[in-house]
Amino acid sequence: MLKRNYLDYLINPLEILKTKRVLQVNPTIIPERKSAINGKIFLIEYSPVDFEFKSIEKIEDCYEHLHTKSISWINIDGINKTEVEKISAHFGIHQLILEDILSTNQRPKMDEINGILFCVLNMLYFNEKESTVETEQISIILGKEFIISIQDDADRDVFDAVREKIKLNTSKIRQSGADFLYYILIDSIVDHYFLVMEKLGEKIEQLEEDIAKGADNQTLVKINTIRKEMILLKRSIGPVRELIHGILRSENVLIEEKTEKYFKDVYDHIVQANDLAENYRDMLINLQDLYMSNVNLKQNEVMKWMAIVTCLLAPATVIGAIFGMNFEKIPMLHNKWGFFISVVIMVFTPIWMFFYFKRKKWF
Repeated sequence: MLKRNYLDYLINPLEILKTKRVLQVNPTIIPERKSAINGKIFLIEYSPVDFEFKSIEKIEDCYEHLHTKSISWINIDGINKTEVEKISAHFGIHQLILEDILSTNQRPKMDEINGILFCVLNMLYFNEKESTVETEQISIILGKEFIISIQDDADRDVFDAVREKIKLNTSKIRQSGADFLYYILIDSIVDHYFLVMEKLGEKIEQLEEDIAKGADNQTLVKINTIRKEMILLKRSIGPVRELIHGILRSENVLIEEKTEKYFKDVYDHIVQANDLAENYRDMLINLQDLYMSNVNLKQNEVMKWMAIVTCLLAPATVIGAIFGMNFEKIPMLHNKWGFFISVVIMVFTPIWMFFYFKRKKWF
């Protein structure tokens, strides 16, 4: 699961010198993935008239249930390399697909190998406490009469709502094939993107109000924080459009013609999500410009008042400088009222200048 990694590089550029993984990535090397401690395996078999849900201890325990006329859905919460390798060998899943499942930080994509449709994409969560976007890599495999979904996180399961729908005899999932469940799983992930973007939208609106009221030194940090989250969001959402488009043009026999219209609906949703992400990106750029304008305006206001004060003190400075010159004969130098006259001039001249500037609307 990917959490806060990039903001440190935005705030402190020296941090980027401490790591090579940001700049040096070799996609041909499978990262060593640690097996989940609390991994869970669920098997769901369903047909228009039957439904069965089982919790599996070992992946081998589900093999005997896979040779029925029902649709089988194997869901693995928390990747265990051994279990994934076993199920891949049993279903004849290609080695390239296995590498993608076991790799981390995969770019969302789809593949069609040996008659099996595979896609990997990111589930997004919004961490309210940290105000950050977190990702979870999810792999979904569609085969003949079976679905295999593999999730990174053993503690969070995004498909609970789908399971509740399958339990209903009247649900469309029960009346359809495995390809419809494939659509439902992808659609659930895409729909969740909007929930995350809604949270980010609220943060952007709040930030806009804060800037309008008065920006402080932390405002730019907040803007960069949200921009970092938007980069992560765009990186996760953008490639999903290509993924759905790839499924639509694959013409795989596993996708029935009547199901294609549902994938077109998902395509429309992901296009909308991309447009919304672009709008948020533009809003952040505008907020940054607004922040800089406010800072410049505040600085100009300070400079204006400093110039006004300087102008108002100029007469007193000039008079004091004249009477402070080292000459023996200066008008009114030895006059007993000379000091008081000069003080009066020093006081009333700035006052007259102040009202004159006001009348001219110079401030």
